[in-house]
Amino acid sequence: MTNDRPQGAARPSPWRRLARKDVLSGLLFIAVAVFGLWASRDYHIGTALRMGTGYVPRLLCRVLLGLGAIVLVKGLSAAGTGANFERLRDWRAIVFVPASLVVFGLALDRAGVVIATLLLVGVASLSARDSRPIETAVTAVVLTFITLAIFVWGLELPIPVWPGG
Repeated sequence: MTNDRPQGAARPSPWRRLARKDVLSGLLFIAVAVFGLWASRDYHIGTALRMGTGYVPRLLCRVLLGLGAIVLVKGLSAAGTGANFERLRDWRAIVFVPASLVVFGLALDRAGVVIATLLLVGVASLSARDSRPIETAVTAVVLTFITLAIFVWGLELPIPVWPGG
């Protein structure tokens, strides 16, 4: 039996295999999909011709669940040791990206979609080591415009655009 490890080298920890980006992404996709399926469990599904309120959300959650399973399996079967989360800066993306979504969700009703989107991009930009203020500002403005165009002007959703609006 051939062994790729040098003589006397310790076997890699199973936790190191789980610390890979693909594995963590797959687990996150699966967790979000399972939560979405659970949260929409009481929605009427309907049929493809007469869709109920739960048809599209549950369909998207199933697609996300399948995608998460594929990413997870590919991550577990890939070679390599995994990420190193021993330094504080290695946790930046894991902390600030979900935090940006929480900030957006909490700010949307109180501050409006414009400020909430700007906060989303600002907090998420803290996850990058080489974030540049000009690029972050341009991204925030473009994403705010796209969000307004799709959800407020296009779909005419009753989302407050500004605080108190």
